[in-house]
Amino acid sequence: MDPVLVVLLLGLAIPLLLIVGLPSAPIQWIGRLFTKLIIAVILLFFVNLFGAQFGLHIPINGFTAVVGTLLGVPGVISLTAIHIWLI
Repeated sequence: MDPVLVVLLLGLAIPLLLIVGLPSAPIQWIGRLFTKLIIAVILLFFVNLFGAQFGLHIPINGFTAVVGTLLGVPGVISLTAIHIWLI
């Protein structure tokens, strides 16, 4: 067999076997984490959109996204309060 074909087949078979062999709990956990991350980024976007009238801008970066993901709406509110307190 051609070595390129072997590498290609292994490259396709390994992820397929990993996905089929994984229990569903970690996949659900990752899905919930990404859902919370998307909601946190959307909340930060709306805070920036409506806060622009008042000079409020919270950068959307890794740290603020993680805080918003882990703490939810209270995390976004606390980021807003910290921003207001620092300025």
